[in-house]
Amino acid sequence: MSHATPHHAPQFVRLVEQDRERISFVLDGAPADALAGDTILTAILMQQRHVRDSEFSGKPRARFCLIGACQDCWVRDESGRRMRACSTRIEAGMRVVTHSGETR
Repeated sequence: MSHATPHHAPQFVRLVEQDRERISFVLDGAPADALAGDTILTAILMQQRHVRDSEFSGKPRARFCLIGACQDCWVRDESGRRMRACSTRIEAGMRVVTHSGETR
């Protein structure tokens, strides 16, 4: 059961396909899990309300088109590699960074 406040509660709630393999990844330094076949966007929004922080304002960014056209879902891995969250599948062990300037 989640103890998140409404401001920090996950954006998505999984209703179907809960029998897929569960995989572990790291989101902003914290352990998280997703289901095999999820996009990075789905994996993030199952954990929190926003996709990333703006590199310009530092304010939270939501998801928009969900098909790769708006390019507002860019996140990075810990090495600094940019990934489009809406069209990149999450992989076991992936280390995703959603905060601007944080590429440990």
